[in-house]
Amino acid sequence: MTKLLKLLITAGFMSLAYATVALAEKAFTIALIPGLTTDAFYITMHKGAEDAAKEFGVNLIYQGATDWNVTLQMPVLNAVIARKPDAILIANVDKDQLTPTLKAASEQGIKILTLDQFIGDGVYGKGYGDGDFATSYIASDNEFGGRIAANNLAKAIGEKGSVYVANVKPGITATDARQRGFIDEMKKYPNVKVLETQFNDDDASKGSAQLAAVLARSPDLAGVFGANLFSAFGAADGVKAAGKQGKIRIVAFDAPTRIVADLKSGLVDMAIAQHPYEMGYYGVVGALAALRGHSVPAKIGTGFTVMTKDNVSDPKVSQFIYSE
Repeated sequence: MTKLLKLLITAGFMSLAYATVALAEKAFTIALIPGLTTDAFYITMHKGAEDAAKEFGVNLIYQGATDWNVTLQMPVLNAVIARKPDAILIANVDKDQLTPTLKAASEQGIKILTLDQFIGDGVYGKGYGDGDFATSYIASDNEFGGRIAANNLAKAIGEKGSVYVANVKPGITATDARQRGFIDEMKKYPNVKVLETQFNDDDASKGSAQLAAVLARSPDLAGVFGANLFSAFGAADGVKAAGKQGKIRIVAFDAPTRIVADLKSGLVDMAIAQHPYEMGYYGVVGALAALRGHSVPAKIGTGFTVMTKDNVSDPKVSQFIYSE
């Protein structure tokens, strides 16, 4: 049994698993466009796509921008479309601005699958909506991840004090959902005050300065939810600089290699690791299945692994630390 088949059966996609085992007649070309190329999350996603591509003899194109910016990703997308791949896997940095271009590519016969982010209203395969032309949305349940973060942070701070979300910028579907889930779940804790979200533009230095500013305004600051890895880094650096390690608790979303040291030192209390390898792997598999005329789930969830100081050295957990 191939690694692919085992992965899909474990994930519960029986029909997709058995539909893809025999896809070997034509060497398809599939392009992967990450949100940015310098992020460990997307580096890991690329590795998953590469492994699936090697297993099935797929020609994989990998092309992206170095920053999370729609004005940089748009020319990348246009360049990839010009190469006429059979399918495009994209972690789109904007849910609306790229949609017309992706729809035009779909009308040319290119299969479109979105990874980590969705387009339009995120509803695929229903016959309505701006993004309905897309084949599948492969991602974590980001809102649920935000709820996990809220519950764990509330417990870590004794269910009292002020907290805030350190986020990237408004309008990113994944981090918006994490923030929404966190704030909604924290309503269950009446003695916890959720302060205004701080947006750092993926700049950890800015995130660190923001923590210092929030602490100056709110001395009872007890916790921070870093909604992505740069936000978590910034919050952790700010806590360390303020000499508040162990007093201001941090829950991080995403799990780059640095998170191991931060968990072990107690600087970060918990990290919620996504499974970007599986996103890349399932992306290639889903595209292949669609290209062969098989049905593909409109939404494929890839799950989380919760990391703490106590379990991060366990190989069953540490395997989900992102590559760099």
